[in-house]
Amino acid sequence: MMKMKTGTIKMLNSKRLFVSVMSWIIVTCTSLLFAPKYLLASLSLDKLVSEYGQFIGLGLIIGVAYFLSQIFAFVVDESIVYLRQKRTVETIEVKVKLLDPAERALLREFFLQGQTILTLPQNELAVKNLVNTSILEMLGNERHYAIQGPTAEYKISMQARNYLNRDVLRLPAGEPSADEMNYLIKTRPHFINGLVQSRKHAA
Repeated sequence: MMKMKTGTIKMLNSKRLFVSVMSWIIVTCTSLLFAPKYLLASLSLDKLVSEYGQFIGLGLIIGVAYFLSQIFAFVVDESIVYLRQKRTVETIEVKVKLLDPAERALLREFFLQGQTILTLPQNELAVKNLVNTSILEMLGNERHYAIQGPTAEYKISMQARNYLNRDVLRLPAGEPSADEMNYLIKTRPHFINGLVQSRKHAA
């Protein structure tokens, strides 16, 4: 991990140095090509410009082309990010309308337990479906239990939170009645109690 961070820092430093060099090339070449002749003469640079003007012009073209390519790459990257986010939101919108009982019960657990992060079984179909449709995000902290199988920590994605309300999850508007609470308990995911027992054994 440290090697990766060190490599990233070195790459960023190299890029900054290269950008700085290209900036100075543009400034220097522009100054030499467009400075008044009397100023160049006073600095004894007029002969240098006349002899190597084509190379100075080439340096200016290369520098400008580099920064234009960086601007183009930035625009392309931002467009890709925007399109991915748009596609993610569209996927979430469709999935929220088609939640099955197991997926809805799983999402209710975040509200019933009052937690933003839950430990869930990775192999559970409802978990996989919600991850694949960008409603859940896996945070890591993976563990393996002999009975329950692999688990990890998950949270509801920021994009999905705007679409998950009490109506969608079929939660009572206010304090649940005894019948409503019994219903919520009966419809809880079957693996919740198993996870609690696994955590107790692991502790």
